[in-house]
Amino acid sequence: GLYLADEEGKEVLLPGKYIPQNVKIGDELKVFIYKDSEDRLIATTQTPKITLHQFAYLPVKAVNAYAAFVDWGLDKDLFVPYKEQPQKLIAGKSYVFYLYVDEQTDRLVASANADRFLNNEALTIQPGDEVEIIIWQATDLGYNVIINNVHKGLIYKNELFAPVQIGETRKAYIKKIREGNRIDVQLQKSGYE
Repeated sequence: GLYLADEEGKEVLLPGKYIPQNVKIGDELKVFIYKDSEDRLIATTQTPKITLHQFAYLPVKAVNAYAAFVDWGLDKDLFVPYKEQPQKLIAGKSYVFYLYVDEQTDRLVASANADRFLNNEALTIQPGDEVEIIIWQATDLGYNVIINNVHKGLIYKNELFAPVQIGETRKAYIKKIREGNRIDVQLQKSGYE
C-alpha cells in the first residue's frame, strides 16, 4: 500500500487494492478514513453512502443476535448495535440510519433510532426556507421527514400531490412552525409564480 500524510504530517495507510492507477509520490488523493477490524486507522478511495453525523437510507446485509450489518458502500459493513434498533431490523430491507462515533469503542456505528439525533429545540430554519429532506416514516397524518440532517418535520398526506418513498431525498420548503417547534413541511414553494 501507500502511506498518505495530511498537512499536519499525520499518516494513514491506503491498502494496495485502493490505489488508483498512475498515482505518484506527491499526488493528492481524496480518501475516506475509518478504523479497520483491528482498530487501525485506514484509508480507502471508496466513497461511503453516509458520513459522520449524517442520515442515509441503507440496506441491511445481515442480522444476528447482537447487531445488524449495513451496506454503506465500503468493503467493511457498517455495524448497528442491537441497542440502536428501535425495531428488529430485517436483512434485505432498507432503513434510515444515522452515523456517529461510539464513545466506548471509538468506532463509527449506525443507529436506526433517528429521533435520538434530531433537535427541534434550537431551530436553524424559518418559514419559507428551502431545505433538503429525507422521507423517514409514514404516519397516520402523512410522513415524518428529516430536515437538513438536524430537525424533524411533517408533510401532511393531503398536501402530497405526487407519491413519495421512504428514504427518498428531495428539496422541500418550511411551511409553518407550530407550537412546541413542530415543523410543517411542503414539497411545493408557497405563493404564485
